Amino acid sequence: MSPNFEIERLQLSESGEDCLFLKRNGQRISPWHDIPLFADDKCEILNMIVEIPRHNIASFQGYPCNYGALPQTWEDPNVIDTRTRIGGDDDPLDVCEIGSALGTCGQVKKIKPLGAFALLDEGQTDWKIVAVDISDPLANELSEISDVDKYLSGLLESLKGWYCRYKVPEGKGENKLGLEGKLMSRQ
Repeated sequence: MSPNFEIERLQLSESGEDCLFLKRNGQRISPWHDIPLFADDKCEILNMIVEIPRHNIASFQGYPCNYGALPQTWEDPNVIDTRTRIGGDDDPLDVCEIGSALGTCGQVKKIKPLGAFALLDEGQTDWKIVAVDISDPLANELSEISDVDKYLSGLLESLKGWYCRYKVPEGKGENKLGLEGKLMSRQ
């Protein structure tokens, strides 16, 4: 985790669930508004907030990546995506961080984007940015989405398939891939 941020965990008495807050200099901050999108001045490294660390889920082989969001981004449902021709999902852009280190909930990771794919989730465009933590042992080897299969064979197809099926155990139908499942470059 970046030394600039700390996590405060509170248990909600009514539900028994934990609630996480990010703090900087002792003050609660908004991960969406107060964390900058870019982690460097050259705008090549981004900040990611980990929402769900990679882990095992019953009926699946496990959550396939450290999943989270890019701060200060938003997929507007009222704006038609020029590629998918469908509005956004009303959330920040999602990140699938594929590095080897297990993330922690609320962690701010510095990531290098590699590419993306479009998921059509319940009729909305839900872009998934594929990225790697800059401290990962493979970070220097992975520069573009096309590099991933050289080092992590089958991961991208598995990732796309997982996101198509991950809501099925909740009784929902499968999601579809936009753009015929084409992987987009980091540009």
